[in-house]
Amino acid sequence: MKFDGRKAARVRMDHKQPVNLMGSDGTWRRSCVLLDVSQTGAKVEVEGTLDVLQAKEFFMLLSSTGLAYRRCELIWIDGTTAGVHFITADGKRKQKAKAESAAQSK
Repeated sequence: MKFDGRKAARVRMDHKQPVNLMGSDGTWRRSCVLLDVSQTGAKVEVEGTLDVLQAKEFFMLLSSTGLAYRRCELIWIDGTTAGVHFITADGKRKQKAKAESAAQSK
């Protein structure tokens, strides 16, 4: 279902879906509730301080064992709610950066 003018269809969670955000280096972890999710990103409600999210890049742990996860980057923060973009090896943002650096090196 598309809402809020999003390009990717998002799924709203009917029940509280607990997830964790964890620093790329494993030095911090925050409990969260997944509010909605799409193929490209998610909206979460974060418990505790949000100062650690300024790291910009972190992991969203979708299982209690950490075996299901997504690499993320922070897009926005509004109070205790944050929007994240999932980073993929073939993501458009990375391809754009590679194309720009290739053009500069010519």
